[in-house]
Amino acid sequence: MSAHPAGLGAPRRPVVVVLAAGQGSRFQGLGHKLAQPLGEVGSVLQATVQAAQASGLEVLVVLRPDLRPLLAGRIAAEALLSLPAQAATAQDPPAEGEPLPGMGDSIAAGVMARPHARGWLVLPGDMPLVRPDTLAAVAAGLEQLPIAYAQHAGRRGHPVAFGAELYSELSRLRGDTGARRLIARYPAQAVEVDDPGVLIDLDTEDDLREVRSRLLTEGTRRQA
Repeated sequence: MSAHPAGLGAPRRPVVVVLAAGQGSRFQGLGHKLAQPLGEVGSVLQATVQAAQASGLEVLVVLRPDLRPLLAGRIAAEALLSLPAQAATAQDPPAEGEPLPGMGDSIAAGVMARPHARGWLVLPGDMPLVRPDTLAAVAAGLEQLPIAYAQHAGRRGHPVAFGAELYSELSRLRGDTGARRLIARYPAQAVEVDDPGVLIDLDTEDDLREVRSRLLTEGTRRQA
Protein backbone atom coordinates (compact mmCIF):
# COMPACT_ATOMS: atom_id res chain seq x y z
CA MET A 1 0.00 0.00 0.00
CA SER A 2 1.05 3.60 -0.53
CA ALA A 3 2.11 6.28 1.88
CA HIS A 4 -0.32 8.95 2.97
CA PRO A 5 0.81 12.50 3.77
CA ALA A 6 1.01 13.10 7.50
CA GLY A 7 -1.58 15.44 8.96
CA LEU A 8 -1.89 17.28 12.25
CA GLY A 9 -4.56 16.99 14.91
CA ALA A 10 -7.27 14.38 15.39
CA PRO A 11 -7.89 11.82 12.65
CA ARG A 12 -10.36 13.13 10.09
CA ARG A 13 -13.35 11.34 8.63
CA PRO A 14 -13.61 10.22 5.02
CA VAL A 15 -14.60 12.82 2.41
CA VAL A 16 -17.26 12.28 -0.25
CA VAL A 17 -15.84 13.19 -3.67
CA VAL A 18 -18.72 13.83 -6.09
CA LEU A 19 -17.62 13.44 -9.71
CA ALA A 20 -19.27 15.94 -12.06
CA ALA A 21 -16.62 16.82 -14.65
CA GLY A 22 -17.66 14.44 -17.43
CA GLN A 23 -19.34 15.37 -20.69
CA GLY A 24 -22.39 13.14 -20.23
CA SER A 25 -22.28 12.44 -23.96
CA ARG A 26 -24.71 9.48 -23.83
CA PHE A 27 -27.52 11.77 -22.70
CA GLN A 28 -29.39 13.02 -25.77
CA GLY A 29 -31.77 15.45 -24.05
CA LEU A 30 -31.49 19.23 -23.93
CA GLY A 31 -28.66 20.43 -21.71
CA HIS A 32 -26.23 18.50 -19.54
CA LYS A 33 -27.67 15.48 -17.76
CA LEU A 34 -26.58 16.78 -14.35
CA ALA A 35 -28.60 19.96 -14.90
CA GLN A 36 -31.87 18.08 -15.55
CA PRO A 37 -34.63 19.00 -13.08
CA LEU A 38 -35.97 16.41 -10.66
CA GLY A 39 -38.72 18.43 -9.03
CA GLU A 40 -38.50 19.71 -5.45
CA VAL A 41 -35.02 18.26 -4.91
CA GLY A 42 -33.60 20.44 -7.69
CA SER A 43 -31.36 19.22 -10.47
CA VAL A 44 -29.67 15.82 -10.70
CA LEU A 45 -26.40 17.23 -9.37
CA GLN A 46 -28.12 19.23 -6.65
CA ALA A 47 -29.95 16.13 -5.42
CA THR A 48 -26.76 14.05 -5.40
CA VAL A 49 -24.85 16.69 -3.45
CA GLN A 50 -27.75 17.21 -1.02
CA ALA A 51 -27.80 13.50 -0.18
CA ALA A 52 -24.03 13.51 0.31
CA GLN A 53 -24.24 16.49 2.66
CA ALA A 54 -27.00 14.78 4.67
CA SER A 55 -24.60 11.91 5.41
CA GLY A 56 -22.68 14.17 7.79
CA LEU A 57 -19.44 13.69 5.87
CA GLU A 58 -17.46 16.48 4.23
CA VAL A 59 -18.34 16.83 0.54
CA LEU A 60 -16.07 17.94 -2.30
CA VAL A 61 -17.48 18.32 -5.82
CA VAL A 62 -15.14 17.97 -8.82
CA LEU A 63 -17.05 19.56 -11.67
CA ARG A 64 -17.05 21.32 -15.01
CA PRO A 65 -16.83 25.11 -14.71
CA ASP A 66 -20.19 25.56 -16.48
CA LEU A 67 -21.94 23.50 -13.78
CA ARG A 68 -20.78 25.65 -10.85
CA PRO A 69 -23.92 27.86 -10.95
CA LEU A 70 -26.05 24.81 -10.13
CA LEU A 71 -24.49 24.66 -6.67
CA ALA A 72 -24.32 28.39 -5.91
CA GLY A 73 -25.58 28.91 -2.37
CA ARG A 74 -25.89 25.17 -1.75
CA ILE A 75 -22.29 24.36 -0.86
CA ALA A 76 -19.25 26.42 0.13
CA ALA A 77 -17.13 27.67 -2.76
CA GLU A 78 -14.07 25.94 -1.31
CA ALA A 79 -15.90 22.62 -1.69
CA LEU A 80 -16.03 23.07 -5.48
CA LEU A 81 -13.08 22.04 -7.61
CA SER A 82 -13.39 22.96 -11.29
CA LEU A 83 -11.83 20.81 -13.99
CA PRO A 84 -12.12 21.21 -17.76
CA ALA A 85 -14.77 19.04 -19.40
CA GLN A 86 -13.38 15.54 -19.74
CA ALA A 87 -13.19 15.20 -23.49
CA ALA A 88 -10.88 16.37 -26.21
CA THR A 89 -12.22 18.30 -29.17
CA ALA A 90 -10.96 18.84 -32.68
CA GLN A 91 -9.95 22.35 -31.61
CA ASP A 92 -8.20 21.17 -28.45
CA PRO A 93 -6.97 17.59 -28.93
CA PRO A 94 -4.73 15.83 -26.39
CA ALA A 95 -1.00 15.73 -26.99
CA GLU A 96 0.21 12.72 -28.95
CA GLY A 97 0.31 9.67 -26.69
CA GLU A 98 -1.47 11.50 -23.87
CA PRO A 99 -4.66 9.86 -22.55
CA LEU A 100 -7.94 11.74 -22.61
CA PRO A 101 -8.83 13.28 -19.25
CA GLY A 102 -11.39 11.12 -17.51
CA MET A 103 -12.70 9.77 -14.24
CA GLY A 104 -9.17 8.97 -13.06
CA ASP A 105 -8.18 12.63 -13.33
CA SER A 106 -11.24 13.70 -11.33
CA ILE A 107 -10.58 11.17 -8.57
CA ALA A 108 -6.94 12.22 -8.36
CA ALA A 109 -7.88 15.91 -8.19
CA GLY A 110 -10.38 15.30 -5.40
CA VAL A 111 -7.98 13.17 -3.38
CA MET A 112 -5.15 15.69 -3.71
CA ALA A 113 -7.49 18.51 -2.67
CA ARG A 114 -8.17 16.71 0.64
CA PRO A 115 -4.86 14.88 1.27
CA HIS A 116 -5.31 14.44 5.03
CA ALA A 117 -8.73 12.81 4.93
CA ARG A 118 -9.31 9.42 6.54
CA GLY A 119 -10.35 8.22 3.09
CA TRP A 120 -12.44 9.18 0.07
CA LEU A 121 -15.87 8.00 -1.08
CA VAL A 122 -16.17 8.29 -4.85
CA LEU A 123 -19.75 9.11 -5.85
CA PRO A 124 -20.73 9.86 -9.48
CA GLY A 125 -22.77 13.05 -9.74
CA ASP A 126 -25.46 11.26 -11.75
CA MET A 127 -26.59 9.04 -8.86
CA PRO A 128 -29.15 11.18 -6.99
CA LEU A 129 -30.98 8.22 -5.42
CA VAL A 130 -28.10 7.09 -3.17
CA ARG A 131 -29.24 7.56 0.42
CA PRO A 132 -27.27 9.44 3.09
CA ASP A 133 -27.16 6.43 5.44
CA THR A 134 -25.64 4.37 2.63
CA LEU A 135 -22.74 6.81 2.39
CA ALA A 136 -22.21 6.65 6.14
CA ALA A 137 -22.28 2.84 6.09
CA VAL A 138 -19.72 2.63 3.28
CA ALA A 139 -17.47 5.10 5.10
CA ALA A 140 -17.61 2.85 8.17
CA GLY A 141 -16.54 -0.07 5.98
CA LEU A 142 -13.07 1.47 5.69
CA GLU A 143 -12.47 0.52 9.32
CA GLN A 144 -12.12 -3.09 8.17
CA LEU A 145 -10.34 -2.98 4.79
CA PRO A 146 -8.62 -0.40 2.52
CA ILE A 147 -11.56 -0.40 0.08
CA ALA A 148 -15.31 -0.57 0.72
CA TYR A 149 -18.22 -0.40 -1.68
CA ALA A 150 -22.00 -0.33 -1.57
CA GLN A 151 -23.77 -3.51 -2.60
CA HIS A 152 -27.50 -4.08 -3.12
CA ALA A 153 -29.03 -7.53 -3.62
CA GLY A 154 -25.54 -8.89 -4.17
CA ARG A 155 -24.69 -6.39 -6.93
CA ARG A 156 -21.80 -3.97 -6.54
CA GLY A 157 -22.63 -0.29 -6.89
CA HIS A 158 -21.53 3.16 -5.74
CA PRO A 159 -20.12 4.78 -3.76
CA VAL A 160 -16.72 3.13 -3.59
CA ALA A 161 -14.52 4.20 -0.68
CA PHE A 162 -10.73 4.16 -0.50
CA GLY A 163 -8.66 4.36 2.65
CA ALA A 164 -5.95 6.92 3.33
CA GLU A 165 -3.24 4.31 2.75
CA LEU A 166 -4.06 4.37 -0.97
CA TYR A 167 -3.41 8.11 -1.34
CA SER A 168 -0.31 7.85 -3.54
CA GLU A 169 -1.93 5.48 -6.02
CA LEU A 170 -5.18 7.42 -6.15
CA SER A 171 -3.37 10.70 -6.73
CA ARG A 172 -1.64 9.23 -9.79
CA LEU A 173 -4.81 8.07 -11.54
CA ARG A 174 -5.29 9.37 -15.08
CA GLY A 175 -7.59 8.75 -18.02
CA ASP A 176 -10.94 7.02 -17.99
CA THR A 177 -10.08 3.77 -16.21
CA GLY A 178 -10.95 5.23 -12.83
CA ALA A 179 -9.81 3.15 -9.87
CA ARG A 180 -10.79 -0.29 -11.16
CA ARG A 181 -7.25 -1.63 -11.00
CA LEU A 182 -7.03 -0.71 -7.31
CA ILE A 183 -10.30 -2.48 -6.59
CA ALA A 184 -8.89 -5.57 -8.30
CA ARG A 185 -5.59 -5.37 -6.42
CA TYR A 186 -6.62 -4.78 -2.80
CA PRO A 187 -9.09 -6.52 -0.48
CA ALA A 188 -12.46 -4.80 -0.38
CA GLN A 189 -15.39 -4.77 2.04
CA ALA A 190 -18.82 -5.24 0.45
CA VAL A 191 -21.37 -3.20 2.42
CA GLU A 192 -24.82 -4.67 1.73
CA VAL A 193 -27.47 -1.92 1.85
CA ASP A 194 -31.22 -1.79 1.33
CA ASP A 195 -30.76 0.96 -1.21
CA PRO A 196 -31.39 0.26 -4.91
CA GLY A 197 -30.13 3.76 -5.65
CA VAL A 198 -26.55 2.49 -5.47
CA LEU A 199 -27.17 0.72 -8.79
CA ILE A 200 -28.98 3.53 -10.63
CA ASP A 201 -27.00 6.09 -12.58
CA LEU A 202 -28.39 8.49 -15.12
CA ASP A 203 -27.01 8.23 -18.65
CA THR A 204 -30.07 8.41 -20.91
CA GLU A 205 -33.49 10.02 -21.08
CA ASP A 206 -35.01 6.68 -20.06
CA ASP A 207 -32.82 6.75 -16.94
CA LEU A 208 -34.04 10.26 -16.20
CA ARG A 209 -37.66 9.12 -16.41
CA GLU A 210 -36.92 6.21 -14.06
CA VAL A 211 -35.24 8.46 -11.50
CA ARG A 212 -38.14 10.92 -11.59
CA SER A 213 -40.63 8.07 -11.16
CA ARG A 214 -38.76 6.67 -8.16
CA LEU A 215 -38.54 10.08 -6.52
CA LEU A 216 -42.26 10.61 -7.05
CA THR A 217 -43.02 7.19 -5.53
CA GLU A 218 -40.82 7.88 -2.49
CA GLY A 219 -42.47 11.27 -1.99
CA THR A 220 -45.93 9.70 -2.12
CA ARG A 221 -44.93 7.10 0.49
CA ARG A 222 -43.67 9.79 2.87
CA GLN A 223 -46.95 11.68 2.60
CA ALA A 224 -49.10 8.55 3.13
